[in-house]
Amino acid sequence: MELIRYNRFLTKSLVRSYKRSFNGFAAYLTDQEQEKLAGHEKVVSIFPSTTFYPQTTRSWDFLGLAENVHRNPTVESDTIIGVIDTGIWPESESFNDEGFGPPPKRWKGVCKGGNNFTCNNKLIGARYYNSQSPTVDSARDKDGHGSHTASIAAGNYVKDASFYGIAQGTARGGVPSARIAAYKACNGDGCQTTDLLAAFDDAIADGVDIITISVGGDYPSQLENDVIAIGSLHAFQKGILVTQSAGNRGRVSSVMPWIFTVGASSTDRGIVTKVAIGNGTIFTGKIVLCSLFGGVKEAFRAGALGSVASQRLFFQSPAVADESSVVPLSIPSCPKLLQLHKPDITAPGIEILAAYSPIGSPSFNPSDKRSVNYSILSGTSMSCPHVAGAAAYVKSFHPNWSPSAIKSALMTTAWKMDRTKDSLAEFSYGAGHIDPVKAVDPGLVYETFTDDYIKMFCGLGYDSAKLSKIFGVDITCPAGQHGRSKDLNYPSMTSYINTSVTFSENFTRTVTNVGLANSTYKVTTSTSPDYNITVTPNVLTFGATNEKKSFEVIISWKTNNGKLVSASLEWSDGVRKVRSPIVVYPNNL
Repeated sequence: MELIRYNRFLTKSLVRSYKRSFNGFAAYLTDQEQEKLAGHEKVVSIFPSTTFYPQTTRSWDFLGLAENVHRNPTVESDTIIGVIDTGIWPESESFNDEGFGPPPKRWKGVCKGGNNFTCNNKLIGARYYNSQSPTVDSARDKDGHGSHTASIAAGNYVKDASFYGIAQGTARGGVPSARIAAYKACNGDGCQTTDLLAAFDDAIADGVDIITISVGGDYPSQLENDVIAIGSLHAFQKGILVTQSAGNRGRVSSVMPWIFTVGASSTDRGIVTKVAIGNGTIFTGKIVLCSLFGGVKEAFRAGALGSVASQRLFFQSPAVADESSVVPLSIPSCPKLLQLHKPDITAPGIEILAAYSPIGSPSFNPSDKRSVNYSILSGTSMSCPHVAGAAAYVKSFHPNWSPSAIKSALMTTAWKMDRTKDSLAEFSYGAGHIDPVKAVDPGLVYETFTDDYIKMFCGLGYDSAKLSKIFGVDITCPAGQHGRSKDLNYPSMTSYINTSVTFSENFTRTVTNVGLANSTYKVTTSTSPDYNITVTPNVLTFGATNEKKSFEVIISWKTNNGKLVSASLEWSDGVRKVRSPIVVYPNNL
């Protein structure tokens, strides 16, 4: 690689080179070396390695994906989900390969799981990365997080799974017949950006179909400094959809449009059980009641004999989880992306039973020596693989659909959430709660391709040379071209305004007919005294499959008084309903 030659201490300082799916390297550099490299015309960006963190069987039934749901088993078995996480426990029943044939012929990956680690026809590949943690010598999951997320997406049917008898039933993933490839880029110290980029590099080249990554930072970053955004962009260009957890820290870090960003919501099940201590009358030591799960560790540190972590019960489901991050309404590092609202969608993320590592603490506390094969976790880490599994389910019926078509299908068929229950509305739950079965037959889809993203970033003022390096193609942005991210052909419509008085905003979108060849769709919109919506044309008539039609949406109001406007439009042919949220918010929100 030409870019590396400028480092005269290359043999000692090179940490990792990325060359299977994209071009780059990680190395220890002096300030002088960094400055010299930064000035080279072929260098996109140089940024320090940082640490990201994981974001932590009733759920599939709740989504309508019952055990007896119609499936396309041959194609589903040919689908490969790549899981970038804390590794995997290969001996788990959720990853048993009984009844599985050999891996798909197009699979190019390997099983480099380390000593005493064996792959099979279900778990067809494994790799581990240890750029900052040389003691990591296996893809084996010592934490439990990676096994949990992998089994949610594509775990086998496992009867009588439970956590000490709680939530007992059949544990399964969204696509039980699909294959899994595990990429351990995270360990007890977090997830180094160096290793995350290496995992993307390998997963793309190995031939996975979907990548699920329940990992993120505290804040969004500029494109050129965001390894997950860069890795997922290259995945998108290879036809691979990437789902990423929105986060549990109050702020979404996943803001790029090609990433499917997932928030967490509830199901219709709450786990309620009695707390029995001693003989019920005599208490030894102290039992601490924690309102937050993180308080369990503090209780142990304080010397508590035991602790109970409470979870808010949800009586209107699905509802957004307390810990699910919402989009940053002010993005200091990404001000040009204010008109793409995230998360894109929500999925079950509260009290999810799934596979676990028997050597991982069920409370993530080293003092907790219990060993379980299945555990209950909550967070956007759990909702993210639900969407990956749902996307794989849709892809099994439409193997040739683009990542954006699958994403659009899941967004436009999502359950409509109750905006009166959440003041931030779509900024909490995106397009709504996923409905995998309806997404198989969405009728119309909003598609975006690499050229659309290039056009968007050019319009936002990004440098042509920098974009050429990021996207891997020659790009010349037209002089004087201006645009906003709201103009991207996205399934949702969002605008950020600088006023709270009389206002009008327009959106132009193009839909592709993936339903019946001869079909007519009529539009309806939400109504309110606060705003007015017009759609032109208000009827779309198609004469062929894959035919495209464009329309314009104008939303206006008299006096907004600084409120977020949450509206929607819906195209319907009488059977299929294609809904898009419309959100306009002022700068004082």
